[in-house]
Amino acid sequence: MRQTRREFLQSTAAVALAGGLRPPGSVPFSMWTWVHGGGDVTLTEWRRRYARLRAAGLTGVLVSGGDATMHAEAAHGEGLALHRWIWTLNRSGDRAVQEAHPEWFSVSREGKSSLSDPPYVGYYKWLCPTRRPVREYLAGVVSEVAATPGVDAVHLDYVRHPDVILPRNLWETYGLVQDHEMAQFDFCYCDACRERFERETGRDPVSLPDAPADVEWRRFRWRMVTETVEVLARATHAQGKAISAAVFPTPSIARTLVRQEWDRWPLEVVFPMLYHSFYREPVEWIEGATAEGVTALPTATPLVAGVYLPDLPPVALGEAIRAARRGGASGVAMFEMGGLTDEHLQVVRAAMDERR
Repeated sequence: MRQTRREFLQSTAAVALAGGLRPPGSVPFSMWTWVHGGGDVTLTEWRRRYARLRAAGLTGVLVSGGDATMHAEAAHGEGLALHRWIWTLNRSGDRAVQEAHPEWFSVSREGKSSLSDPPYVGYYKWLCPTRRPVREYLAGVVSEVAATPGVDAVHLDYVRHPDVILPRNLWETYGLVQDHEMAQFDFCYCDACRERFERETGRDPVSLPDAPADVEWRRFRWRMVTETVEVLARATHAQGKAISAAVFPTPSIARTLVRQEWDRWPLEVVFPMLYHSFYREPVEWIEGATAEGVTALPTATPLVAGVYLPDLPPVALGEAIRAARRGGASGVAMFEMGGLTDEHLQVVRAAMDERR
């Protein structure tokens, strides 16, 4: 008999695979870090690095690159949960797909493909979430990752549209004033999106008098990403594994900037990237942003607040952890391991000891 999501969440195995997380308040506060796991590094060295994290009270790692089986052995050997961190709709490194299926890539309101004319930076090459073959391809990718021995969960990143508006602190970097949705950054207007939207509404998005202001068109694009996540969640759960995602900081910001409606996704754990400096906000902003996400999510879905270490010296990291905790977070994830100094880890240790 097919297991429902509620049954999956309630099963002991699913809880363990999700890294030991349960709904807020039922287990101790948890600490995580994203890890760039590539390079010529031995199992022994990864165990040493993960032992350093565990000694400071960390409970899980979100790892990209390198050998997943080796990272699982190293992480589990030191008592850490492992979520395998992957790029999802942004496929800039996927040369096989780029060469075989250029039609899969998202198209701007200007009519330019993100494959040939990526917005902002050269690696912004995005698949269209509306296309069934794209969903099937990505389901195969996550299924293979989930089947890897020792991987506790698949961790999705870049599961959205390209930024129609950048976080405020990046406008000057690109010489932009994004006080409205510009055509070259507005995705996706490919044939698949146009045909499905017209089939559902009787209107072609290219012909809309004011596409950025059209509520149906906006919600359609949220829904296409959500449908894709639903496909990926089913593929991951079929392997008996959990699924998590790194998402934009709050439901309202995510919907506005990147067409991402993450509070409706079937995830076991959500990791909003509450990078306060990107939005020119003080550390205290993390509390309210966390609370918005916790309120929007189902009560069974833990929220782990992501924080940005380059803008958090040790004292400020402590303030960020306390702000996330006040906002109702089940934990904090730090970007990324390479920036964790001994002083940062002392702060983490103190926060975890305080929580016991």
